[in-house]
Amino acid sequence: MRKVAVIGAGKIGSTVVDLLTAFGAYEVLVIDRSAETLAALKKHPRVETAAMAIEDPAALAERLTGRFAVVNCAPYQLTVSVARAAAAAHAHYLDLTEDVASSRITRELAQTSGTAFIPQCGLAPGFITIAAWDLAKHFDELHDVRLRVGALPRYPSNALNYNLTWSTDGVINEYCEPCEAIVNGRLRETPPLEEREEFALDGVTYEAFNTSGGLGTLCHTLDGKVRNLNYKTIRYPGHAAIMKALLNDLNLRNRRDVLKDILENAVPGTLQDVVIVFVTVSGLKAGRLMQETYVNKVYAQDVGGEMKSAIQITTAGGICAVLDMLADGKLPQSGFIRQEDIPLADFLANRFGGFYAPVDQTPFRAAAE
Repeated sequence: MRKVAVIGAGKIGSTVVDLLTAFGAYEVLVIDRSAETLAALKKHPRVETAAMAIEDPAALAERLTGRFAVVNCAPYQLTVSVARAAAAAHAHYLDLTEDVASSRITRELAQTSGTAFIPQCGLAPGFITIAAWDLAKHFDELHDVRLRVGALPRYPSNALNYNLTWSTDGVINEYCEPCEAIVNGRLRETPPLEEREEFALDGVTYEAFNTSGGLGTLCHTLDGKVRNLNYKTIRYPGHAAIMKALLNDLNLRNRRDVLKDILENAVPGTLQDVVIVFVTVSGLKAGRLMQETYVNKVYAQDVGGEMKSAIQITTAGGICAVLDMLADGKLPQSGFIRQEDIPLADFLANRFGGFYAPVDQTPFRAAAE
């Protein structure tokens, strides 16, 4: 029985706890600053809770001592504090952050830690990188690698064509921070919400545009090896124009707390969502110009008798799968581990990674105990 700590008991953290306890393989300590949020968790004999501030790495490290791993589901602003606490407690560390600056510090911490540090284990970054790297390895020479991901309402009904399914802070951050890309063979930063494109999938039209953080370490892995590499977020048409007006014309880019308040009080959440994963890779194979594409849709579904949104399932399932692989000795036990180091076949074969099974296959279900 592995003892792990989950930091943050929100939408994703609570789903991680539900998945880890559904199989009887983990004892979970859940840490959150809000006693009220912790009280809302399902009661389980292998779940312990602790209400405490997590901004102080020293105090947090003391609470984490003796844990096999720390699964960080806290807001991106707290990534560095939690990572430092995990290092001090000599625990393996996994997170979901899309924040590029935080991930760079996490990578530095891994250099002196005797445990594994595996950041960006969610959907994007996370699974999208695993899938893209698997396709890229099929080519003798890479030309273009395009990663597209979207968590969308199935039934949009407002001008934004959007419902809140993810961290509001995380969405705003990815809309505001610079994006990494490789353009004509050169690693560079590109502006968020720009380079909009449209495409159709299964008869539905979508737009996609630059957002920050979705590539993880892939830009640096493929630097000098690919002509073009980029990541874009998928939305329904019209979304980007409204967000640009809010962020740029109304200057809410510099008043993120105001924008968060507006969104959370005006845009409803939903459990009726769909996650779209769309990767296209082109290049040379045996001297011929070829293209391969990975496309998948994941829908909200029942997990242990409770409906979970598609973004909860894919994000929590992703980090639980990586934790499981680490616990089973299928990943290195120390140092910085990239998403590119995780084989796609092993990920999909994992009991948690099975959530990403294509819709024409029987999806994984976590059985209630």
